[in-house]
Amino acid sequence: MRPAARVSRRTLLRAAAAGTTALAAGCSGGTRSVQVAVVWSTSELDRFREVVAGYPAQVQVISAGNDIDAFLRARHLAGTSPDVAILPRPGLVTEYAQRGWLSPVHPSTDYAVRVELSDLLMTDSERYGVWVKAAHKSLVWHLPSMLPAPPTTWDELLDRTRELATRARRDGGPAPLAIGAADGWVLTDWFENVLADMAPGSYYALAQQGADWQDKPVRDALDRLAGLWSIGGAFVGGGRRALLTQYEESVIQVVHTRRAVMLLGADFTADVVRPFRRGPESPVTFRFPGAQPGGGPLIVGGDAAVAFADARGGVELVEWLARADSFQPWLREGGYLSPNTNVSIASYTDGVGKQLATEMRAPGTLRFDLSDQLRGAFTGSDGVGIWRIMQGFFADVTDGVRASEAIRRATGLLAAAARSAGGGR
Repeated sequence: MRPAARVSRRTLLRAAAAGTTALAAGCSGGTRSVQVAVVWSTSELDRFREVVAGYPAQVQVISAGNDIDAFLRARHLAGTSPDVAILPRPGLVTEYAQRGWLSPVHPSTDYAVRVELSDLLMTDSERYGVWVKAAHKSLVWHLPSMLPAPPTTWDELLDRTRELATRARRDGGPAPLAIGAADGWVLTDWFENVLADMAPGSYYALAQQGADWQDKPVRDALDRLAGLWSIGGAFVGGGRRALLTQYEESVIQVVHTRRAVMLLGADFTADVVRPFRRGPESPVTFRFPGAQPGGGPLIVGGDAAVAFADARGGVELVEWLARADSFQPWLREGGYLSPNTNVSIASYTDGVGKQLATEMRAPGTLRFDLSDQLRGAFTGSDGVGIWRIMQGFFADVTDGVRASEAIRRATGLLAAAARSAGGGR
């Protein structure tokens, strides 16, 4: 168990204010609402509030911001933990369970997820969370008019990137790729898709204690990425500009300004596309290409609901959220992908949602987002952990550093970060 990280004064103040609001809401009228802390904001927050409006008791939803871990630690220190939290990383579920912060939950048989996901929320044979939202993270977005024949293998992606980069340098056309490298999770998504294709058997081993981050599978995956990322003109404005580009801007570069042709992005990219789409043409997706035709393994992320120990009504709400019919309001609105295989494919109102839900249930290699499983600060956030290390690697290979040297630096930093978090050697 790692020591608690420092909690900023701003986080403490926000958490204290949320705790005071919760107590006031609980005292008014003699009815105590069930409080839920989430990472979602804007449209996702609105959709979730529509979901819990169907719960038989009053539910208060609080957006904790991007660093929900710091928010919850501050609330714990203040003695005002919420009843329920929606956590974006299974590593947090395990950590909180080991600290004794959580209550076990026992969803009904209406709840069913693939075993690759289910086991991630178990500690000492007890279940401490349920998956409530999934993210398909092996999609490449593009406009059909700009890419009539998408690549089907990694070698084809390399060839197409070189062709488009040459054309862009010669004629001033769009760059082959948009990438929001200012957000480190974008780079880890690239790495995870490549690693799962090249070494699926080694993928989960890297999340375990004693993992070797300098081993051949990691070096091979970074080498494959270096071969693509080092192509001159591959990114809008070059590598340095890409490191200042946030994810939302990279989506705009494809669907609105059309300065780039392709973008790796999860299914939630659709939420960014809607307000910025230009003209009648809609972007479409293809599976992230692997060594063989048909796409590589499927990388998924997800959000899990947990109930805090001694929380009144927390366990009941979590078990209700696990039901197949609870998220129907969000399904009807679109932009939601259920991890529950008991949710009917016919429930999805859009063709893309149906396709992605079908892919998640199809036989094949499915892997959960690796960085979300890592321990402590190694899991990554702005400026730290694997996010920061991958940004350094991206800067090296796009600046012309030899691939072998860039890989040596990156794997050394990854191994050191894993050791510091108690999860590697």
